[in-house]
Amino acid sequence: MKINKERRNNSEVSIIYGDDDSININVFNNKILMELVGSFDSNLKELERISGSEIYFRGNSISIKGEKNANEKVRDAIEYLIERFKLDNKIDRNDIIASLNKEMIKDMKNQSPVQSLEEVIKTPKRSVIPKTKKQKEYVKALRTSQIIMSLGPAGTGKTYLAVAVALSMLLEKKVERIILSRPAVEAGEKLGFLPGDMKEKIDPYLRPLYDSLHDIFDYDKIQKKIEYGEIEIAPLAFMRGRTLKNCFAILDEAQNATQTQIKMFLTRIGENSKLVVNGDPSQIDLPNKNQSGLVQSQNILKGIKEISIINFDHNDVIRHPLVTKIVEAYKKNTDDKS
Repeated sequence: MKINKERRNNSEVSIIYGDDDSININVFNNKILMELVGSFDSNLKELERISGSEIYFRGNSISIKGEKNANEKVRDAIEYLIERFKLDNKIDRNDIIASLNKEMIKDMKNQSPVQSLEEVIKTPKRSVIPKTKKQKEYVKALRTSQIIMSLGPAGTGKTYLAVAVALSMLLEKKVERIILSRPAVEAGEKLGFLPGDMKEKIDPYLRPLYDSLHDIFDYDKIQKKIEYGEIEIAPLAFMRGRTLKNCFAILDEAQNATQTQIKMFLTRIGENSKLVVNGDPSQIDLPNKNQSGLVQSQNILKGIKEISIINFDHNDVIRHPLVTKIVEAYKKNTDDKS
């Protein structure tokens, strides 16, 4: 029987290849092993479901059986998850999905541990780790550029990563407040007709931003920071005439803003501030889609060195694998019509 054996990661892992294309991975660090396997083998079951390989767990050994290519993908996924655990001391479902993305695996193999640690965003509840090359470029831009524009489909981390960096900078006292804004297109920006105070009127339209905040920060602490004015919620229409100093401002769903509105938002920038404009050009809710100023603004501003522009695509989607396929299918349909 032909068996090849190799040791990696300072003897934490050994990999044994069988002549039937099976792969056995022995993990000698119990803490890593338990997190890798998951509660009731949930992580291995998810890997098995997505990859198509059969995965067995016994003792400190994980056995992978199936077609050669599928087995090698699972092997790479497990190595990826081990590296992720070393950075964050945990593995979540998004990591499982990301582990089977060939672009992420390739990127992981090409980077040093020092690079990985520099990319980690520390927040109270968890460490947030950008998972694709574009996400890493985006996080770097969020930290170093004054104005950042990001365009791409849902699930690419545009909002989540921006909120994570904004919160980390607020807690490190690098900025004095976070401002969250978006065009309230569904309400026609006529918020006066809606019941409640300003926060109650605009809250439903900022729910994705709240979801991101709650994932990385305690609810009670968020409410206190809103009360103290350290986190401000405001519709885009209320940005007019202001100068934003010592803050991190995020304009979400910017595909529903006109070119004039985006210009108005960007020209609010003041001393020691960062402005982020996020949007998905494929999800325009304006009655006249040609009114959207997101892509035009990108083209107008792309020559200014202080402004970073990041374009995400389906390869950067970190959600259920089916989301990537849906995004890709709609993009292909749009491309075929153009």
